[in-house]
Amino acid sequence: MSVFSHPEFDNHEQLAFFCDEETGLKAIIAVHNTNLGPALGGCRMWEYASDEEALCDVLRLSKGMTYKSALANLKLGGGKSVIIGDPRKHKTEELLAAMGRFLERTGGQYIAAEDSGTSVPDLQVMNRFTENVAGVTERTGIDGLPCNGDPSPATAYGTFIGLKTAVKHKLGRDDLTGLKVAIQGVGNVGYRLAKHLKYAGAELFVTDIHEESVQLAVTELGATAVPQSEILSLDVDVLAPCALGAVLNDVSIPQIKAKVVAGASNNQLAHPRHDQLLMDHGILYAPDYVLNAGGIIDVYYERVGHEHEKVRAHIETIADTLEEIFKRSDASGRPTGQIADELAEERFMK
Repeated sequence: MSVFSHPEFDNHEQLAFFCDEETGLKAIIAVHNTNLGPALGGCRMWEYASDEEALCDVLRLSKGMTYKSALANLKLGGGKSVIIGDPRKHKTEELLAAMGRFLERTGGQYIAAEDSGTSVPDLQVMNRFTENVAGVTERTGIDGLPCNGDPSPATAYGTFIGLKTAVKHKLGRDDLTGLKVAIQGVGNVGYRLAKHLKYAGAELFVTDIHEESVQLAVTELGATAVPQSEILSLDVDVLAPCALGAVLNDVSIPQIKAKVVAGASNNQLAHPRHDQLLMDHGILYAPDYVLNAGGIIDVYYERVGHEHEKVRAHIETIADTLEEIFKRSDASGRPTGQIADELAEERFMK
C-alpha cells in the first residue's frame, strides 16, 4: 500500500496504523496539518471494501478538516480516524477501549469526535483511556436544550444556514416555502436538516441505506421516499448529499436537475475537477466543508468554554463565509470549491 505517492497524500504530518488482534480493531489515524492548533476530526467506523479504500478516505477526510476549521475561523488543525468494520456488527466495548488506547499514543496531536458509525457513548468509552476525545460533555445545545455532547444538531443547523444562503444566491429566494429538496441520507444530521427544512416549508424527498430512517422521515416529516438510484436525478430545486462522499462525479453530475447542491456529507466531489463540471452545468455548489462546520464549531467551544448562544452565533457566520466564496466565484468565473480552498489556504498556510 503506497502512502507518500498516494494521490490523496498531501504532505500529511502523521499517519498511524493500529491493529489489535484480541478485539479485532483495525484503525488508521491521519493528521494533515496542525499550523493553527491540534488536529480535531471525527472517528468514523465503516465497513470499507478494502484497506486501500479506508486509507483513501482517512487521507481525504483529514485534509478536509484542516480546510474546514480554517474557514470556520477556529484554532484547530485537521485530522481524522477510521475504524474498519461494520458498526452494527463489529462494534464492541472492548474494541472501543482499544481505540481509546490507540488515541492516547498520539500524544495529543489528534483529538477524536463523533462521526459516521460512532456515537457519543462510543467516544465516552474511549474517553476512559484518553483525554484526546471531544464532544462527550453534557451541556446546553444550540437550541437551548440539554445536550449529551452530540455535535449533530450543530452540524445540521450550520448546513441549513448554508443551504438557505445558497438558495438565496442562486434562486433569489429568502422564503423556502414549497422549495423542493432531495436529501440523500437521513441519519443523525440528515434527519435534523430535514426537520429544519420542514419547519421552513420545504417539500422533502429522502433516501437512505437504512429503511427505518426513511420511514421515520416519511412518518414524522411527511417526506416522500425515493429509491437510492433516483435521488440524485430528481427534478428538485436543491440536492442535499448527507451520506458518504464522492457522489458528485462524471456519471451523476450530468443527471442532476437541481440548481443548488448543498449538503452535509464530507468530500462530495469525487475529484476536484468535478467542481468545474458542476459550474459548467449551471449548478451552484456550496462547498461541503463550509456547510458542515457547525459540528466542529460546537466541539471546539466544548474545549474552550461552551455558551450555546455564542456557539449559535459562530455557526451562523457560515453564511458570511459562503457569501464571500460566491462573490469571489462570480467575479472570477472560477468554481466555488476552488475559491473555498484558496480562502482556507490563506488562513492555515500563514
